[in-house]
Amino acid sequence: MNVSEILSGIWQRAGLPPEALQHARLAGEDPVLPSSFAVGAAAQGAIAAAALAACELGHLRGAGRQQVAVDMRHAALDCTGWFSLDGRVPELWDSFSGLYRCADGWVRIHANFAHHRDGALRLMKLDPAAATRAEAEAVMATWRALDFEDAAAAQGLVATALRRFDEWDASPQGQAIAAQPLFTIERIGDAPPRALPPLREDQRPLTGLRVLDLTRILAGPVGGRALAAYGADVMLVNSPHLPNIESIAETSRGKLSAHVDLRTEAGRATLRQLAAEAHVFVQGYRPGGIAALGFGPAELARLAPGIVCVSLTAYGTQGPWAHRRGFDSLVQTAMGFNHAEGEAAGDGKPRPLPMQILDEATGYLIAFGAAAALWRQQQEGGSWHVQVSLAQTGQWLRRLGRVPGGLSIARPDLEPYLETSASGFGELAALRHSAQLSRTPAAWPRPSMPPGSHAPAWPTGPAQ
Repeated sequence: MNVSEILSGIWQRAGLPPEALQHARLAGEDPVLPSSFAVGAAAQGAIAAAALAACELGHLRGAGRQQVAVDMRHAALDCTGWFSLDGRVPELWDSFSGLYRCADGWVRIHANFAHHRDGALRLMKLDPAAATRAEAEAVMATWRALDFEDAAAAQGLVATALRRFDEWDASPQGQAIAAQPLFTIERIGDAPPRALPPLREDQRPLTGLRVLDLTRILAGPVGGRALAAYGADVMLVNSPHLPNIESIAETSRGKLSAHVDLRTEAGRATLRQLAAEAHVFVQGYRPGGIAALGFGPAELARLAPGIVCVSLTAYGTQGPWAHRRGFDSLVQTAMGFNHAEGEAAGDGKPRPLPMQILDEATGYLIAFGAAAALWRQQQEGGSWHVQVSLAQTGQWLRRLGRVPGGLSIARPDLEPYLETSASGFGELAALRHSAQLSRTPAAWPRPSMPPGSHAPAWPTGPAQ
């Protein structure tokens, strides 16, 4: 499947005007990164969809259509999420994260947050303060893989057993995911079309739109960052009591960054005030978590008629895993990608995809879905709910087919695609946005800042 067909499939599913596709310019072909999967096509297709949908919304607001060009190599590198701070490349993986050999297979543990790491070690009956990786490996060798996966899930931890594709396909969750589309865009309430600020020809297509970003790692922050690149005022809302990892420096480019404590009534009142003036509300907390605090899609539609809600999950809304926590690396492992890459490499050792493409592509689908639903809102009225998941993106990636010889290529040089900027974290070097808008280039005029750097209030004017 070529990328034009991939983009057309995404576009048609959202009900957007087919004539806009004539303004997409797509160059390159897989392989661009070492993988037997079409990771370059997935990156390019999702990024092109997000940028083109933003431009189509800008066109609906009165601006002319503009060309959107995306090079596959640049898009794939964009989706590696590489960055450095003051010349230092952060180590984003905890030493206890990764694959463990079990008595009958493999398990991947995600331990980047201390509470997940400590919980996994306690499940192994190890002391979190003193355990070593070697000790953890010795204990894991005594576990059956599915037993550890189930025990971890029962305690709200994040670990998955390695499966083959056929094993995933035969599982109840695999069958539930196979029956779902890549994403859904659903009208959830009545409202008139919202009056949007007028748009000048020289303004980025989402200028004047307000987006609340209640997401953490990694897909949600990527989606918010893309919306900011196209001109939206994006406010990342963090809790003052939850930890973050260093990738927040890269994904916070272009965003306001505020603290709101939703454990308090004052914090919930602040978020209600922000949501009442927002056009988009994106959330990626564990399923049901944000709704329990009064900010589910139905409540938001009553609070702000015409709002677009975007919900991100790991494993979708159907099947026995619908409420499980998950991260890209775990979903890759559970769904069969790691096993398949190992087979393609010829050594049989489980191998991850060359970047967290499930997170990254899902992030751009968040931006696409938000822009597409805003377009629908302008045409049809109503409040809208967009739903995406890492596993549904994984199923889509698998359907894009395999790349013979894809593992034999070398990683391309990042240097031509890097830019540096001042940030609240230090000098930030990271990938330029890979969608090239011909009239109003994507940009992040607001510097990346640590959580809590901004007041939880909308600015009086957009970033220039």
